[in-house]
Amino acid sequence: QVQLEESGGGLVQAGDSVSLSCAYSGPRAFTLYHMAWFRQAPGKEREFVAAISWRGGRKLYSDSVKGRSAISRNDAENMANLQMNNLTPEDTAVYFCAANRVGDLSVVVADYMYWGQGTTVTVTS
Repeated sequence: QVQLEESGGGLVQAGDSVSLSCAYSGPRAFTLYHMAWFRQAPGKEREFVAAISWRGGRKLYSDSVKGRSAISRNDAENMANLQMNNLTPEDTAVYFCAANRVGDLSVVVADYMYWGQGTTVTVTS
């Protein structure tokens, strides 16, 4: 079965950067999966942050993180990463890694088949 494990969250100050990682394990090759990051702030719905296609050729970002974030993948290590810079308290959330191997690259929660447990990022002002 597919397992995704996030790491890299923590308590940071506004203006700092954070690097999140997602480790994939499963019976199929990691390269078959589109990978994405979503986040969920307290009392809010889960929202899209960034996604990268199965070959890494396409990347999508939400407007809220575009220009200050970078999603990447390391297929040799079965890892997906998210670098976020210039953090604000509005970035405080649980960040989830997600994987999907069906269809096109998506920003929709329901399109992703597999999810990690999440890692918490807290940004203080």
